[in-house]
Amino acid sequence: MLSIFPKLSKQIPFPPVLPSPSRRRLLQHSLLPLLMADPSPSSPTAASAGDALLAPDATLPAAAAPDLDKEFGFQRAELGKEKLAGTVGFHERHVFLCYKGPEEWPSHVEASESDHLPRHLAAAIKARKPNLKKSTKLTICEGGDGTESSLGDVLIFPDMIRYRELIHLDVDNFVEEVLVKDTEWLPGSPEAIKGSFVFVCCHGSRDKRCGVCGPALITRFKEEIEGQGLDGQVAVSACSHVGGHKYAGNVIIFSPDAKGEVTGHWYGYVAPDDVPVLLRQHIGQGEIVGHLWRGQLGLSEEQQKKALELRHATNGLTEEESSAKESPEANGTNGAACNPAPAGGCCQGNGGGLTCCQSDVPEAKQDKNIPAEQNHKSSTTESDKENGAASKKGRMKICRTPTWFETWDRSDTYTTLAVVASAATVFAAFRCYKAMN
Repeated sequence: MLSIFPKLSKQIPFPPVLPSPSRRRLLQHSLLPLLMADPSPSSPTAASAGDALLAPDATLPAAAAPDLDKEFGFQRAELGKEKLAGTVGFHERHVFLCYKGPEEWPSHVEASESDHLPRHLAAAIKARKPNLKKSTKLTICEGGDGTESSLGDVLIFPDMIRYRELIHLDVDNFVEEVLVKDTEWLPGSPEAIKGSFVFVCCHGSRDKRCGVCGPALITRFKEEIEGQGLDGQVAVSACSHVGGHKYAGNVIIFSPDAKGEVTGHWYGYVAPDDVPVLLRQHIGQGEIVGHLWRGQLGLSEEQQKKALELRHATNGLTEEESSAKESPEANGTNGAACNPAPAGGCCQGNGGGLTCCQSDVPEAKQDKNIPAEQNHKSSTTESDKENGAASKKGRMKICRTPTWFETWDRSDTYTTLAVVASAATVFAAFRCYKAMN
């Protein structure tokens, strides 16, 4: 070939010719799999052959993969090193915009040029901040296909209302009517939401600690909720930056307290084993979990610290003793928390302060030598006797069943009015028709 094209070797340098055995090994181990593979990109043969060229030799020692849990997760050195109470900024109202998912959120989703809806809503709230009657915090939560909320839904706490499918063109009007004037937004109708809502920071693009801890907590919450039959009573959702990434896992819970009042509580350093404790103690009994508690909606940082100190003083426990008492090991949950009652039920404090998770039999009366189920049956029997005796004295504690009027929804009212108006129109038209004939 070089004799035919004598100048070709000078213009296009050829690689040195390999010895015959080396050339055969090269063809055998690298080129032949590609030549024999299906040329289509979807072919598993072609894919495996290409991967074989890119992947390192299995016989060579591979670099150790970083341990994300030790560096960013629940085994990181900083976990539990700082006090949590008083680490939540003061705000009186929390607005959640349901928008896409954590894997699609940029580090500052509220300022992203490509995400018009969160950017417009954040800008509108900031612009009207001096006119807001309540200090308002905005957070993004997941919304869209495969989630409980639609893209553009707005959840407002502690008002417990939802507006459906807000678009960026209506943001200014929405902020003016709902957040500034505290009235209803006319293009949409507020829906009352019930139950307990759990938000977990999973904003990995903002801080890797939340990106590692958050999804694991979401998984554990969903497992516990499904296992305990709490679907429809407790909702869990990923959310964006809430402040204090060093306290990951960060969890916010909106749930009725022992008095039936809804407020928001923030928790930090939450690990998967703490999930049953939060479900049992906070959502089931309406009591905060002190050693994980960061703060509360409506309280300043100083008020949050004093509130926790007062709780410890009332219980007669030090902070260390309270932490030990509330730990998963001390509670013996091991993933088996008891079920809170449906929203609005007296087992969450709306009917005399009773809780489903509290045994009616005093601890001293419970026989440790018999199964817990028999203790529960005896407690039920004793409770029935006490209710019977109390009824004679006019002190019976019974969860009152809501009437049809109390469960009547706004949409039902509008539907009824529309039906009545239509019937009246048809009747009037019929009378006019009869009169003309």
